[in-house]
Amino acid sequence: MALPKVVAFGGGHGLSATLMALKRLTDRLTAVVTVADDGGSSGRLRQELGCLPPGDLRMALAALTGDDSDGRLWADVLQSRFLGTGTLAGHAIGNLLIAGLWQRDPDPVVGLDQVARLLNARGRVLPMSSIPLVISADVVGIDAENPNEVCRLEGQARIAKTEGDVLTVRLEPENPPACPEAVESIMEADYLVFGPGSWFTSVVPHLLVPDLVAAILASPAKRICLLNLLPAEETSGFTPSRHMEVLAEHCPRLTLDTVVADPRFAQQDPHLERMVESMRGQLMVTEVGMRDGSARHDPFLLAATLAVVMGL
Repeated sequence: MALPKVVAFGGGHGLSATLMALKRLTDRLTAVVTVADDGGSSGRLRQELGCLPPGDLRMALAALTGDDSDGRLWADVLQSRFLGTGTLAGHAIGNLLIAGLWQRDPDPVVGLDQVARLLNARGRVLPMSSIPLVISADVVGIDAENPNEVCRLEGQARIAKTEGDVLTVRLEPENPPACPEAVESIMEADYLVFGPGSWFTSVVPHLLVPDLVAAILASPAKRICLLNLLPAEETSGFTPSRHMEVLAEHCPRLTLDTVVADPRFAQQDPHLERMVESMRGQLMVTEVGMRDGSARHDPFLLAATLAVVMGL
């Protein structure tokens, strides 16, 4: 039986968890990564060089390295940061490597593929758009004197840390160009996987790029959604069903085949199954979190769950 072709959407630690699970099932794997980060090392490189923010792309590449000693070494090198107080302080080594390769070739995919070959990565990493993007959000609850006033926040870093309630997000420019290779991978996929991760700044943005959305809706692939283990930061206080509503609000035509939820989160919400069914999906409640109780997915449990969903 041929291994499935899988495309995973997201960014940051959430996407890394998904990739670490999926690489145990297939090497026909593509990560499509957000490119709106404007904080930390990525934000500095983006501002200074005008390049795509490399941080989330770097994390995805590190997640796809092998589990042998060489793979673990390269993942650690890629993620390591410069110390001190100079101009390099805080920069991830992998960010500088990727940004340096991008200066050699204007096509960002070329540089990412070169790093993937260097790491012997079990899959491919692609940006969701060929240009750096800006996320803006409508948020309520920021002004204590006017709690119902809708305020606009701009920038991934600000939105991710807001203490207000995010209502909706948008991208600037409004109709950004999708990475052609990402569109192609979606159309050829057997499975599309959304989440987990920062819902408004890592998961939803993929549903705001017109050509990506068109490919997602037209692809014959089955669609899987992996819910977070707990609500946090930009979705603090959100129920699991509210997470699903956010997807439906930003992409009304999106349907899902399977939604995976950990019982510690799913059992708090009696409306979740009905919400999943409204998106034509089936709810699968199973333990996928780390045994230490932290809000992290266990890559082995998640891999076992995805193997069942995919019939492997």
